[in-house]
Amino acid sequence: MAKKEQKNPKTKQIIVKLEHARDVFSTLWPFGQHEETLEFQGIQDIRHLLSNAKAKVLVTIKTKQPRSIYALAKILRRDFKSVRQDVKLLEKFGLVRLERQGKTRKMLKPSLALDELNIILKI
Repeated sequence: MAKKEQKNPKTKQIIVKLEHARDVFSTLWPFGQHEETLEFQGIQDIRHLLSNAKAKVLVTIKTKQPRSIYALAKILRRDFKSVRQDVKLLEKFGLVRLERQGKTRKMLKPSLALDELNIILKI
């Protein structure tokens, strides 16, 4: 009987360098969507990316597996436009993946793009 291969968990690492903290909008930019490590210049930057609302989006995607961003917004009881903006930002940083559903409508199904997220503070 063939041995079943273990799926390697996808991990993303976030490094926060505290000695060079700057304004959130000047530094909140990923090296690339497929990079395994993102680097930020301060805690404010990471708080913007992983706010309470965005953390709820991630948890809800994992636990409820909504079939669309609209369904996700309904589960969260939030405005669709705000949820879509959060999901798009999380996608930009490689935390969420969007998959086109159906051929007739432009429906995007959100899913997590990683299994683990490590945050490292460099002091």
